[in-house]
Amino acid sequence: MITTIDQNAALVLIDLQKYIVQLQCAHPMDGILQKSAQLVEAFRKAGKPIVIVHVEPISGSFKTRRDAKGPAMTELPADWNEIAPEIKTEPTDIFITKKTWGAFYNTGLHEELQKRGVTQIVLAGVATSIGVEGTARSANDYAYNITFASDAMTDMFAEAHDHSFKYIFPRIGEVGTTAEIIEKLG
Repeated sequence: MITTIDQNAALVLIDLQKYIVQLQCAHPMDGILQKSAQLVEAFRKAGKPIVIVHVEPISGSFKTRRDAKGPAMTELPADWNEIAPEIKTEPTDIFITKKTWGAFYNTGLHEELQKRGVTQIVLAGVATSIGVEGTARSANDYAYNITFASDAMTDMFAEAHDHSFKYIFPRIGEVGTTAEIIEKLG
């Protein structure tokens, strides 16, 4: 349940790129994009910062051993990394490029938020258990208040999405719908 949205809150959208939003996910992507766009519109109207995070390929970045391999990201279309057109960005938005799961590591996101006095982030995007959760865990380490837009994020795996919402998110933040967030923002 969302108790409040801080006066100095920022919206942080994770990996809503053209290629990623075409992946098979647990929830219909049209709805995720629609709810994310509603959050952008509400935060813009309220004059609050909007952070657009996108991921660059990480295939060469990690040399650690892993059992699971990520999706092959070869022969991507030229515009794969562009933000989905449903998300209307502005030049005044904060654009963050990440190479890991979370949006804080080696990106300058914390510094950008601190310059603006941000005390809370509202998170949405893809994938719930990877980019969103990775970002949330770091935000928790930095002592940001965190709100999760439950209907504005999804995962490739329903079980992973559900696990984040059942076991992780309630321990580090508050969970609510886009409508509840917008109501508290107003």
